[in-house]
Amino acid sequence: MRLDDPQVWTLIGVFTTMMLGGMTLMTMQFSRVIRAEIGGLRGELRGEIGGLRGDLSGRLENLEGRLTGRIDALEHKVDSLDKEVANLATRFWRSQ
Repeated sequence: MRLDDPQVWTLIGVFTTMMLGGMTLMTMQFSRVIRAEIGGLRGELRGEIGGLRGDLSGRLENLEGRLTGRIDALEHKVDSLDKEVANLATRFWRSQ
C-alpha cells in the first residue's frame, strides 16, 4: 500500500496528537497523585504537630508548677532570713 504526501502528513499529525494527548493524560494523573500524596502528608504532619504541641504544653505546665513551688519556697526562706536578720540587728543595736 502506497501513501501519498497528504496521507503521510495526516498520519504524522494523528500520531503526534495521540502522543501529546497521552502525555497530557499522564501528566494530569501524575499531578493528581502528587496532590493527593501531599494532602495526606499535610494531614499527618498536622496531627503530629498537634500531638507535639500538646505534649510540650503539658511539660511546660509541669515545669511552671515545679518552678512556682521552688520560687515560693525560696521566697519563704528569704522572708525567714529577713526576719532573723532584723531580730539580730534589733538585739545588737539595743545592747549598745
